[in-house]
Amino acid sequence: MLKQAPTQPVKDREMLMSSAVKVKPTDPAPKKLIELSGVSVTLGGRTILTDVDLDIADGEILCVVGGSGTGKTTLLRAIAGLVPASKGAIAVAGEPVRAPRQDVAVVFQDYGKALLPWRTAYANVALALEANKTPRKERKEIIHGLLDKVGLGGHSEKYPSELSGGMQQRLQIARCLAQRPSVLLMDEPFGALDAMTRQDLQDEMLRIAATGDMTIFFVTHDLEEAVYLGDRVIGLAPDPGRIGITVDVDLPRPRNQLTTREDGTFLQRRRELFDFIQETEK
Repeated sequence: MLKQAPTQPVKDREMLMSSAVKVKPTDPAPKKLIELSGVSVTLGGRTILTDVDLDIADGEILCVVGGSGTGKTTLLRAIAGLVPASKGAIAVAGEPVRAPRQDVAVVFQDYGKALLPWRTAYANVALALEANKTPRKERKEIIHGLLDKVGLGGHSEKYPSELSGGMQQRLQIARCLAQRPSVLLMDEPFGALDAMTRQDLQDEMLRIAATGDMTIFFVTHDLEEAVYLGDRVIGLAPDPGRIGITVDVDLPRPRNQLTTREDGTFLQRRRELFDFIQETEK
């Protein structure tokens, strides 16, 4: 399992980027990267989300949980510019979101449909570089570096059908990283994987996040996954979807699959979220 490097803030990179951390009065407030103000989304005459107010800091890992139909994926797609806000405003880096952006990448749960089966692993990553017109002479080094980063260095010439589910998801992440995103939106990316592979990819994601300047918005049904990964967790209440709870995850980094999950604070935060989900599903 790859060792995580600690997540650090934008300037001094020495403190954890999290609303759970008590920032000293002399320290600057974390910079807002994503801002949602009074956001509602209506699709097909049905209001999916209503009155969502949310600020996400630069470098923060924000996890989103909630029962089925509470609008988790819709919220992600709105931030990505894939669905419009019916009311309110969404901004990334101070700019209104009206369409997909080059600096915002999306990792989908269904990696099988996200990858191009007729392209090798190398060529799938190359797709992102082709789209952003990276000079051809620079692509080889970038692609091999990204495949190495996600543990696929020896599989560059394999096709998706020759890779396991976990390897295919690693490949999708590598292709997203080729966009050089400042924001990574992840829609239940590990939900279809077995438990051991899921844990490996959780730690891989944390390592990548710690070594890059990225903000991560992570949708999941798994409460333990949310607490393990996040600096903060929000829970969506249903009918229509809205923020019903915000939990600061005051756990130190780097995190460990055994010791972190046995920590009393981890168990308390999981219980808070569990009780919230139970209450909203009555």
